[in-house]
Amino acid sequence: MRRVLLHLLPLFVVGFAGGAQAGRPTYELTIRDGRFEPATLEVPARQRFKIIINNAGSGPTEFESTPLRVEKVLSAGVTSFVVIHPLKPGRYPFFDEFHMDLPEGEIIAK
Repeated sequence: MRRVLLHLLPLFVVGFAGGAQAGRPTYELTIRDGRFEPATLEVPARQRFKIIINNAGSGPTEFESTPLRVEKVLSAGVTSFVVIHPLKPGRYPFFDEFHMDLPEGEIIAK
């Protein structure tokens, strides 16, 4: 019986961790050769959230924000994510350091 419980423990931990994140708001952001789609993300203030980032471009891209202290580099065709800490109401710019000549995106926390 003890052996069965030890085998089930990892399943319980994985299930519990997944459930804890189920309520977290999640947003999708596509970066295509330095252009953000959508260019603006509206998020709830004072709540953690997740951004799923997809590089749909032909080369490397970077999601970077100085005020958010986050940086994520993705190769072409790669999807990844970042979790952002609770934000005060306001605007938070982000950019692609590989394409500094193109407009920035922004997160608006309300």
